[in-house]
Amino acid sequence: IKVGEQLSLKEFLEFMVQVGYERAELVEAPGQFSTRGGIVDFFPLTESNPFRIELFDDEIESIRQFDPLSQRSQEIRQQIMVGPAREVIANATVAKKGIQRLEKAITSVIERLAKEGKTKASREVRSRLETWQERIEAGGLSEGMEALVSFLYPQATTLLDYLPDQALVILDEPQLIQQELEGCQQEFLQLGASLLEDGKFFPGQENNLVTRDFLSSQLAARQTLALSLLPLRGLPWHLNNSLSLSGRTVPRFMGQVDSATAELRQWQKARNLVAIIVSDIKQGEQLRQALLDYNIIAIVNPTDQLAAGQVIILPGELTNGFELTQGHLVVITETDLFGQSRRPQTAKRRSKTRGNQLETFTDLKAGDYVVHATHGIGRYKGVERLTVAGVQKDYLLIQYAGEDRLYVPTDQVQLLQKYIGAEGHAPKLNKIGGSEWNRVKARVKQSVKDIAQELIELYAARESSPGYAFSPDTVWQHEFEAAFPYEETADQLQSLEEIKQDMSSPRPMDRLLCGDVGYGKTEVALRAAFKAVMDSKQVAVLVPTTVLAQQHYHTFQERLKGYPVTVEVISRFKTAREQKQILARTALGQVDILIGTHRMLSGDVSFRDLGLLIVDEEQRFGVAHKERLKQLRQNVDVLTLTATPIPRTLHMALAGARDMSLIETPPEDRYPVQTYVVEYS
Repeated sequence: IKVGEQLSLKEFLEFMVQVGYERAELVEAPGQFSTRGGIVDFFPLTESNPFRIELFDDEIESIRQFDPLSQRSQEIRQQIMVGPAREVIANATVAKKGIQRLEKAITSVIERLAKEGKTKASREVRSRLETWQERIEAGGLSEGMEALVSFLYPQATTLLDYLPDQALVILDEPQLIQQELEGCQQEFLQLGASLLEDGKFFPGQENNLVTRDFLSSQLAARQTLALSLLPLRGLPWHLNNSLSLSGRTVPRFMGQVDSATAELRQWQKARNLVAIIVSDIKQGEQLRQALLDYNIIAIVNPTDQLAAGQVIILPGELTNGFELTQGHLVVITETDLFGQSRRPQTAKRRSKTRGNQLETFTDLKAGDYVVHATHGIGRYKGVERLTVAGVQKDYLLIQYAGEDRLYVPTDQVQLLQKYIGAEGHAPKLNKIGGSEWNRVKARVKQSVKDIAQELIELYAARESSPGYAFSPDTVWQHEFEAAFPYEETADQLQSLEEIKQDMSSPRPMDRLLCGDVGYGKTEVALRAAFKAVMDSKQVAVLVPTTVLAQQHYHTFQERLKGYPVTVEVISRFKTAREQKQILARTALGQVDILIGTHRMLSGDVSFRDLGLLIVDEEQRFGVAHKERLKQLRQNVDVLTLTATPIPRTLHMALAGARDMSLIETPPEDRYPVQTYVVEYS
């Protein structure tokens, strides 16, 4: 589509739907489109940001790319190619033939499932087939049609089919490509076999994946080059050319000029060509002058034949350097020489610091609640054109309490923010000119200051007051850890060692343990809890949900079976009487480990001798919640478990206010997290 050309809006929108675009109120993700009057927004899959077409009648007046976050225009285009938004595009004829092939392929399977007594699965497969038939007859393709690609297009096609015959295909680590291909096929077949028994998979869907043999035949007909750091052995593909490379990273000198120049001389002595990459050629000239002081001659942007042992300076962009030993080539960057280079702040990044300010009134819908910096919370009613001092102009109408109305010029939309509150909650509207909004702002400012002051005092007290130094590991501790039925990862052992060192120190522990789901954070916490109990200290485990509390309760009970350790859980699953009894025993020191939800933050919860607090999924608690238990005992050791630390917690850990341990290695044979989108049952 081009600026100045005719475009039928109706036909264009029909085209968007046919090639897989989805209608949305606001375009935020690739594959979406929206329309308002003569304006069409759409997000092609081939672009980093969406586009906005403005029509004057049927003529394209402008094509602009815009930022989906701020809705602000970025670039004006004269033309743009609009491609499909999904992988499978088929007309009615292709779709009907595909269904016929599918029906033929699954008839015998439906009969087999019925004979085996799996009538439900047989019915499910038949029902899914009929659903696809109805969808195609109603209007062609729909969501999930990619599952039928091998039936719609029986002739297998890959990316290689779109390349010119003379194109060079480069395989980066072909050994790893082969492993990934075989692993993907095996996993897909296993998944298909299990889903077929439930009627959730069509026989023949495994042909959606390109086989190793098919890919091999395609590569054999082309010019190929294999690049590998691994030995090229046992590959099923015929490769025309191969090149094994051995390389390594270069050291980071971090501004240490003597070390850098000494290393440069060593590279020159070994007859390496040394290329220094700089972002600005002016900096390259300054660098050349600086190297001359150390008797190293460098050439900026050389035009003559290069020679071994030379040092050259080239303009470009590169994150890190490298050394290719066989090729006698060393490439280093400004970052390698001087440390992290300071980059200018981009406009996109700056715009994010402006909170939820509106960039354009198209962000608003009539009825939305908004907040004006001066007048407070009101309700947006739409755009009105008014004549003021003889000038016509568009204004945003904001309704306030009573009959108060405020007209905001559209060029001052940045004074407004969308109101963000609990879903379905209708806030109280403020009154223009009243003191209520100023009182609200003053209260919020004061409460933020109060919480900040409490945190400062709390952390200062924790740093200055001595904590409890736990004793060395007991024989029972070694036995308990040895009874773990799985092999620990190196990260688990390292994290546990760091936690034990903190617990053995007189300074109160405040450690953040980060690790993905299933990486073994709970086992590390269990061992820390056991160590605390062995020193006659109590442990509190705070979790966000009742289900997680029960899960931890069963896990702790199972692992601590056979040891004189009392574990209890307090949540809404317990009656008021049971909760009262558990809390009374906890106060007397008869409960060693208490697991609980927000109920543990109540004023009636007290411990006789609390030594360790474990907070799981800390991002689900508010700041005030988490600091409540710390205030109970300023010298208590605190261990926080999380897979996704909130910015405040992560910042405190990185800044040094809290210590941090990482579990980055998954346990051996850990089941991967797999997500399936299936029809609702």
